[in-house]
Amino acid sequence: MVSTPAEAYAAAQARTSRPQLAEFAATLPFELDPFQRTACEALEDGHGVLVCAPTGAGKTVVGEFAVHLALARGDKCFYTTPIKALSNQKYADLVARHGAESVGLLTGDISINGNARVVVMTTEVLRNMLYSDSSTLRGLGYVVMDEVHYLADRFRGAVWEEVILQLPDQVKVVGLSATVSNAEEFGDWLVTVRGDTTVVVDEHRPVPLWQHMMVGKQLLDMFVEDGSHELRVDPVLVRRTRELESQQPVLRERGPRRGRNGGGYGTGGHGGGGHGPRFRPPSRVEVITRLERDGLLPAITFIFSRAGCDAAVGQFVRAGLRLTTEEETAEIRAIVDARTADLPEADLGVLGYWEWREALERGIAAHHAGMLPAFKETVEQLFVRGLVKAVFATETLALGINMPARTVVLERLVKFNGESHVELTPGEYTQLTGRAGRRGIDVEGHAVVLWQPGVDPAQVAGLASTRTYPLRSSFRPGYNMAINLLGRLGRDKARELLEQSFGQFQADRSVVGLARRIERNTQALEGYQGSMDCHLGDFPSYAELRRQISEREKAASRQGVAARRATAADALRELKPGDVIAVPHGRRAGLAVVLDPGSEQAGDPRPLVLTEDRWAGRLSAADFPAPVQPLGRMRLPRRVDHRVARVRRDLASSLRNTGIQ
Repeated sequence: MVSTPAEAYAAAQARTSRPQLAEFAATLPFELDPFQRTACEALEDGHGVLVCAPTGAGKTVVGEFAVHLALARGDKCFYTTPIKALSNQKYADLVARHGAESVGLLTGDISINGNARVVVMTTEVLRNMLYSDSSTLRGLGYVVMDEVHYLADRFRGAVWEEVILQLPDQVKVVGLSATVSNAEEFGDWLVTVRGDTTVVVDEHRPVPLWQHMMVGKQLLDMFVEDGSHELRVDPVLVRRTRELESQQPVLRERGPRRGRNGGGYGTGGHGGGGHGPRFRPPSRVEVITRLERDGLLPAITFIFSRAGCDAAVGQFVRAGLRLTTEEETAEIRAIVDARTADLPEADLGVLGYWEWREALERGIAAHHAGMLPAFKETVEQLFVRGLVKAVFATETLALGINMPARTVVLERLVKFNGESHVELTPGEYTQLTGRAGRRGIDVEGHAVVLWQPGVDPAQVAGLASTRTYPLRSSFRPGYNMAINLLGRLGRDKARELLEQSFGQFQADRSVVGLARRIERNTQALEGYQGSMDCHLGDFPSYAELRRQISEREKAASRQGVAARRATAADALRELKPGDVIAVPHGRRAGLAVVLDPGSEQAGDPRPLVLTEDRWAGRLSAADFPAPVQPLGRMRLPRRVDHRVARVRRDLASSLRNTGIQ
């Protein structure tokens, strides 16, 4: 590349003024992006750094430069991550770069070379070191906090603030965060509690991300450009989903049911506003087959359940789907043999090894925290090498683990947060879909949301178009924190430290901001008061009418949600033993036969069903976004004991052989 004399002189000056960055950059197979260079320059100049950039932009390069600086200057560097899987992967990366003698790993259940100059650990391990005044902290110069936006997590987020507040003053903190809208506010707090900190924000995503929605077997774009090059929801998508919504049968009030073999329902059965057959979302096999046809593999499908991930893999194996060639299968076998050579052969059956291996050879795998570490690491290696084409994972895979895909699929936009089922936030949606698009491999990434009745494309588009989101502190002092702080610092200093939290910083700012806003608004209202009356009428009365209309609309919307749930419950009450139904989503998705309607129980009915993968259990109205309608019937024995494995196996086989789709 030809450069001018001025550019050559500037480059020589940069190498002279920052020799460590020049040495580090020379080892990389790519040119540093401007935001990476800015952050690394600040770090070598002695500043702390906060880097906010999209998933896949390469912000971990800044953390690796902190490791390089520590080793070059004779300091220690701790590299913290939110989860063990990410710690294990980062440890392997740093060992490959700096050698096993220089790098250690501490994750609570694994301890490798804990006195090394560079130690990778979970954030809780570092917090415990600080509380115990561990000798390992001596000589610590840098702490890299990967995925630092995790401090917003309601259950574990406080740990990140505890660490930032209690680290010795001479330690430089390198925070690596997803793009947040209040990065400057977070940076101001870091300056307050840690001293000089440079905030580097980059919102450019190196690999463009295209948003789609799969409606039935159609893969539709979520956005289109209008004449002014502004993005808006695709009208074709809106029209198609409205057509399907209008065609869905509505459950009328229950009345006398027709005979068992009457082939339908009377005035109390299914019918009403819809005219078409009940909508069934595409099966997981159909989704992956479509993505393969369109060249959109490898893909990660996020399922917010470990059991659901395993069940999805089982569905693919039973369907006979294969995504690999003979050469790829042979390579997979060799890697699996090498990775699992230390496992006792007598334990393989108990561990589910053979089923796991068969799925891998077909190019399919699950990935979640409940897997054996050897199994999970093998899946990661095979996926990175492009040998596994479809992975079904829980959301822990979105926390920085290096398993980028061409496509990310979201089956549902609702997850269980430990207390209740809640909708995904824009931040969570961005984090999940950010896995799509591999830098240096793909020219674009794709995010696919599966549509089902009740999902509004406009709301999904709102999630997808929210590129940044505010970082909110979840700092809540607990008994454990209070006891540790009192024992280590005493009452006065413990109180002082708590008052320095990011949560208190945001609260103080918000109080001042609210007071100023109230004052400005009061003055503005006084000025408007005299202009509110005119010959057309009294504006306050008009505003009050508008408010009442808005409240009525909100109340109607809430009633609509309650009505949909009630109709789903009513539909469950209509089920009879032998009815074959479709479970639309979740880990039990697919055909199921009703064994016991469960309508005699108090409250909402919970029918006992048996699925085609031999699972027997009770479902509820929450499992059906729209009223369930029998697809057909099958004959059941006079007495069915679903607790007997042989009975479940025979019934599941009969269910699959009914030919009902």
